[in-house]
Amino acid sequence: MASTFTRRNFLRISSMSLAGAYLASCSVGGGGQSEAEQALRAAFSQPINDLDPHGPSSVDESTLLAGRLIYDTLVRRDGDRLVPSVATAWEQSEPTTWVLTLRDDVTFHDGTPLTARDVKASLERVRDAGTAQSALWTSVTDVEVTGDHELRLVTDEPLGTVPVNLTLLFILPADKMNADGFFRKPVGSGPFAVESFTPSDVLELVATEHWSGKPALPKATLPYLPETSSQITALRTGDLSVLWPVPPDQVRELEGADGVRLETVPSYAYYFTWFNCGREPFTDPRVRRAMWRSVDIATIVKNLFGDGAERMTAPIPSTVFGHAEQEPYAYDPDAARRDLAEAGFGDGFRTSLMWFSGTGPLADGLAQAMISDWAKVGITVEPQNIEKAEWLQRLNAKDFDLELQINTVTTGDADFTLGRLYDSAADRMGYANPELDTILREAHSVSDQDRRGELYADACRIIWDDAVGIFPAALISTYGLRSSVKGFEPVPSNQPDLRGVTLET
Repeated sequence: MASTFTRRNFLRISSMSLAGAYLASCSVGGGGQSEAEQALRAAFSQPINDLDPHGPSSVDESTLLAGRLIYDTLVRRDGDRLVPSVATAWEQSEPTTWVLTLRDDVTFHDGTPLTARDVKASLERVRDAGTAQSALWTSVTDVEVTGDHELRLVTDEPLGTVPVNLTLLFILPADKMNADGFFRKPVGSGPFAVESFTPSDVLELVATEHWSGKPALPKATLPYLPETSSQITALRTGDLSVLWPVPPDQVRELEGADGVRLETVPSYAYYFTWFNCGREPFTDPRVRRAMWRSVDIATIVKNLFGDGAERMTAPIPSTVFGHAEQEPYAYDPDAARRDLAEAGFGDGFRTSLMWFSGTGPLADGLAQAMISDWAKVGITVEPQNIEKAEWLQRLNAKDFDLELQINTVTTGDADFTLGRLYDSAADRMGYANPELDTILREAHSVSDQDRRGELYADACRIIWDDAVGIFPAALISTYGLRSSVKGFEPVPSNQPDLRGVTLET
């Protein structure tokens, strides 16, 4: 029998001339076609650079967005539940064995049937790829095909996260997925097939016959418009049908716009600042707590983001299974100064904060606001706004004092973030806590969701109390839609399902 999963609370831009060229080429007035006669034109705020769902970009939101449309997964999320997709059932027959049963009517876009052999090859490929998703599957020691539509996963220890991880396992054709050039025009089994793809420019999709029914849309076009002003203009004029997420500081530009409606949903994305807990003075939790208390988080989030974010109450957003609300750190500069003095830094100290501007909406403003507040208690923080490639290299090498970034809990489950980033073995920010390791590893292994919730509540408390980082804002995703768009459902993952969307005049 298929197991189900519940979580708490269902509640996340080329130049102007290139953007202008795009707008001119697809102008409604210029083409002489009504909006309903054209493809849905849906623009995400990030470029789609890669269609390999197992590769280096496997957890990039843009790659995941495309993957949801082109490929199938074994399990999919429906609101707060995990429901069958290509897998009709998943059962933990033994503590270290999962049995998966597949549909027998799934075909790839080239007409070949999808079988257990394709699932095996896809799982082994992502497991061995050495990418961010690989960590989800390192416990899998054997994938045994027991029939055309059945297979067994054997793990070296109990792995209770298999069902939720299967929502990220995109199935590719075993005989073709490693061929040169495959991902320039890949073959999947999802509801849309790739018509053409130009990385960082546009992805053109056509509807295809699918086991769940052919999409209502004949085509979907996903262009990348790098300039925010071009995005807003394109939505207002009807050259875009959907735009998301609308930056918080641009929402007012669309409020009340003719033919445009806005819909919001709390997302899986959030800002955080990590301390390098292995580097002085951040080896001392008193210093870390002092730096948190010296930042007026509530005021910064309200003034900077408005309705585009909410203040966090745990190291993961409230939309995520495993969230457990903690007492927010009160803004108290005097207490922060006392903590610093007790830790031997009564005269303050100098440090640095690194980030890259493209990390998310209003990142520069958030960084500067925190730096300003730290200066008030004697902590001089050098701003290091650097290129993404340098930021990533330094992050992976732990060559930073503090760093600011956005993270997305892609699966909607705490294991994806807490279990993957805060276990001592991961060594992502120099923090090690054996008690936390024990909690996270048990939560990773057990299947009982109530027990997992209890364990993640303990993990949230430890990470929060030890101030491993500062967790200021969970983002609210605002979707801008033309009034002609029907059947579109905003989702916290920023990866909407377009199968039921229609365009009306």
